[in-house]
Amino acid sequence: MAYYGISSNLVLYLTKKLHQGTVASSNNVTNWVGTIWMTPIVGAYVADAHLGRYWTFVIACIIYISGMCLLTLSVSLPGLKPPACGANTSDPTCTQKASSLQLGIFFLSLYILTIGTGGTKPNISTIGADQFDVFDPKERHQKLSFFNWWMFSIFFGTLFANTVLVYIQDNVGWTLGYAIPTLGLMISVAVFVTGTPFYRHKLPSGSPFTKMARVLVVAFRNWRVPVPSDPKELYELDLADYKKRKQFMMESTPAIRFLNKAAVRTQSPATPWTLCTVTEVEETKTMLKMLPILLVTIVPSTMVAQINTLFVKQGTTLNRHIGPHFQIPPASLQGFVTISMLVSVVLYDRFFVPITRKFTKNPRGITLLQRMGIGLVIHIFIMAIASGTENHRLSVAREHGVVENGGKVPLTIFILLPQFVLMGFADAFLEVAKLEFFYDQAPEGMKSLGTSYAMTTLGVGNFLSSVLLSTVSDLTKRNGHRGWISNNLNESHLDYYYAFFVVLNCINFVAFLIVSRLYVYKVEITEFDNESSQQIELAEDRL
Repeated sequence: MAYYGISSNLVLYLTKKLHQGTVASSNNVTNWVGTIWMTPIVGAYVADAHLGRYWTFVIACIIYISGMCLLTLSVSLPGLKPPACGANTSDPTCTQKASSLQLGIFFLSLYILTIGTGGTKPNISTIGADQFDVFDPKERHQKLSFFNWWMFSIFFGTLFANTVLVYIQDNVGWTLGYAIPTLGLMISVAVFVTGTPFYRHKLPSGSPFTKMARVLVVAFRNWRVPVPSDPKELYELDLADYKKRKQFMMESTPAIRFLNKAAVRTQSPATPWTLCTVTEVEETKTMLKMLPILLVTIVPSTMVAQINTLFVKQGTTLNRHIGPHFQIPPASLQGFVTISMLVSVVLYDRFFVPITRKFTKNPRGITLLQRMGIGLVIHIFIMAIASGTENHRLSVAREHGVVENGGKVPLTIFILLPQFVLMGFADAFLEVAKLEFFYDQAPEGMKSLGTSYAMTTLGVGNFLSSVLLSTVSDLTKRNGHRGWISNNLNESHLDYYYAFFVVLNCINFVAFLIVSRLYVYKVEITEFDNESSQQIELAEDRL
């Protein structure tokens, strides 16, 4: 609720209160959101290497709350925000920009939030998943539904933010609109802390980056050493050692075979920087093998970035009235993303999985990559529909002569509803599967880092959105043209911009098919047996 209470309506605060243009405000939103989703890499490192997930989360929450308090002050105190502009004010053309101090305090508070979310986002879902004992067959099976219900529950906070909070911010005031999520955050952290005695706490297992660096260094150091044809000749600990530490052993695989050199015994004294176990080598391979999947999920993350920016700006140009007195806040349409996502997750978990499981024999119904692929296809349709809808909006604007003056287009805001609803369906497939995939495939000691992979795609996707928006805006303004994106959306061509996204999504989907075809799911070895410990991985590997 706290995060979406800020991000959902941020573009309108930047334009209406800080007097920024369409491109500047949109880029400021996507740059901030991009940073929000990139800092989890740092939070994952701190959790896995030093503080553990619990303490990293708690400390990050304190930082998060301090950022929310400062942000609330920055929108409340008259000296920290520029005077009102627009009709019936002293600045009708909105020429008075926010001062450096006002912008500095506002953006400082926003970027304090990025530090807080860097420690909360990769660790809270991981802490939840850690409560299931993967060495217990019953709990391991229950864990299969965890991420579905995880997303289901957190989206209630999103729904509240996209409806109630957005309405309060638009119609009551930004002070109350930001104070409520600040108070909500404080309460939720207090609730979390009260459960401390009941949690399963996992100690930090060392820096995943150090582990991976050791494997790479030793492999390159042994680049002339031949790899034995029999994998059993490679260095490995006994299964009993892994059982004692409640960790998985991993068998040697032919993938990225060069790294197997790190587990070849040489005449050098055996130290962590001269000899690695097969499991350490395979853990590094696993993290590297997931990088191509990470790359092909960046483009759909760029599509998600449009929800908070251009989709909302489109809504401001349309008729938002329901009855004579009530107007829908443009950002409230994001609530339909949440509602469709909630419905989709329930239907997926309760109906789709049991039905498909009968045919595929896979405990998940379909593999995680297949689920992601369905989400990618939906993204293609979303942008195609968005392009067609925008083309219709522009044609009506021309018919009613509101292109030059940027006036309201006599169309209901609900013409945008299909693209928002479909985005929720896409999230139910792509975003849930992405989070589960990177957590599930990450080695035991690198779960937080694996979770941060899923968030990194959102971060890079938002930065890519900023780059694409600025580049397309600049290129299309050359030679005296108006350009595709301007402050007046009625004389812009967002329909062309969305059509460009359709092409980009199609190219990305082809790339996804290639990398997913080449990906091999990991197989872990435990003492309790093949059927329960390897059932999921082997089923997906066959598919």
